[in-house]
Amino acid sequence: MSKSIVMACSQCGSRNYKTAQKKEAAERLQLNKYCPKCQTHTTHRQE
Repeated sequence: MSKSIVMACSQCGSRNYKTAQKKEAAERLQLNKYCPKCQTHTTHRQE
């Protein structure tokens, strides 16, 4: 079963993306995504 995850921008804190994770991870997921509020690519972290 996959788990739904909300991704938040590390710069402004806005929640822009949702993704699914199949395995339970020990660490929080971090991805480099485009933030429309900051208008640049920033690191998005799992909430």
